[in-house]
Amino acid sequence: MSTAVVVLTRELRVRDHPALVAACETEHVVPLFVIDDVLVRGPDASANRLQFLIGALEDLDGSLRERGAALVVRRGRWVDEIARVARDCGADVVHCSDDVSGYAKGRLDRLREVGAQQGFGVVAHPGITVVPPGALLTGSGTTYRMFTPFYRRWITAMWRRPLRAPKRLSLPPRIDLGSVPTLAALTNVVPSPGLPAGGESAGLARMRAWTAASLAGYAEAHDDVAGDMTSRCSAYLHFGCVSPLEVATRLRGRAGGAEFVRQLCWRDFFHQLLAALPELARHDLAPRGIASGTDDGAFVAWCAGQTGYPLVDAGMRQLQREGFIHNRVRMVVASFLTKDLDVAWQMGAHHFMRLLVDGDLANNQLNWQWVAGTGTDANPNRVFNPIRQSERCDPAGDYIRRYVRELADVDAPMIHDPPDLERARRGYPLKLVDHAEAVAQYRARSAASVSN
Repeated sequence: MSTAVVVLTRELRVRDHPALVAACETEHVVPLFVIDDVLVRGPDASANRLQFLIGALEDLDGSLRERGAALVVRRGRWVDEIARVARDCGADVVHCSDDVSGYAKGRLDRLREVGAQQGFGVVAHPGITVVPPGALLTGSGTTYRMFTPFYRRWITAMWRRPLRAPKRLSLPPRIDLGSVPTLAALTNVVPSPGLPAGGESAGLARMRAWTAASLAGYAEAHDDVAGDMTSRCSAYLHFGCVSPLEVATRLRGRAGGAEFVRQLCWRDFFHQLLAALPELARHDLAPRGIASGTDDGAFVAWCAGQTGYPLVDAGMRQLQREGFIHNRVRMVVASFLTKDLDVAWQMGAHHFMRLLVDGDLANNQLNWQWVAGTGTDANPNRVFNPIRQSERCDPAGDYIRRYVRELADVDAPMIHDPPDLERARRGYPLKLVDHAEAVAQYRARSAASVSN
């Protein structure tokens, strides 16, 4: 009797799952998820993502049971637990999906070493991106560092065909399934109150509903922060509850689909960069020699949504409440932290990772570098004016009212920058810095760094 283990990490689905389909070529399959203690207790651990993960695992277990199997759950050191399960069930091979972070690559290398010692093979498959990281290289054989040429190659590349979900799976006899833990068993941190339900079922339902209602108008409306016309599928993509390849394949030819699929290309772009340069999780792609500060008071005010800039504060309070921020507002709040407040992007990225349900190392860190001017943006001096952005993307002020309750009955245009007396009357803070002065100082530092 042949047995294969399929280790599930960031592909918590049964549709379009190359590793799962490959494992089903054997008689018995063990679908295994290991709750890695390092990730649960690590510096970027998030109660919000753990809550979403639990829902995703429960949903996946239900899908596997419909097919005659069940999810096997272990907790501990990732390599040790996989090796133990493989030994206990006599597996010849372990299948998994490839990933891009230095940590993920390191533990996969260790698993291969243990497999060679213990007598099982390890096969890594694509699955977390549309095009596998490293599949597309520049003419000189290097990793793309600019998005536009990458996009031109990516959109014309030969994509693999999405795979059907397996119809039947068979577990080996007498295997201990374990169980999906509660959030309280993993952390004592209370999650944000407005989190979405995790899982493939919820992700597919969300994707279908949004496609029918909003895809056609996505290109024109995706920066309408109050209208919230974005798909809100980023967490489902991060955890692999929906397949990015399947989504891109289905939507690329539909009205509005081109602009949305372009966003999936940005995701692939950052993943291929982190795969090639894992140090980008903490260090700049394009260091500019501009010293960034660590003003604790300013940083605390930014985290709390108390900067005195209504759009910035609305975004930071949305993050606290929902574990999510509209993408346009993410850029505004990141620009404000790094260029108005002169705080290092790593501090903002860490705060985001603690709260974002869709917190993804490649997307988060490299988007922060893009905004900070130390990443892939061809215009490193780009600055987002928080008042102008508010007027453009939330002209009626509805997004601000939704999250900044002190300003709930202030009309536009005053809501974008209330007078000082109005702020005092409502208990809303004065502006932490003057935007024009702060940006002038930033540009002076930038110019000085170039001349040195």
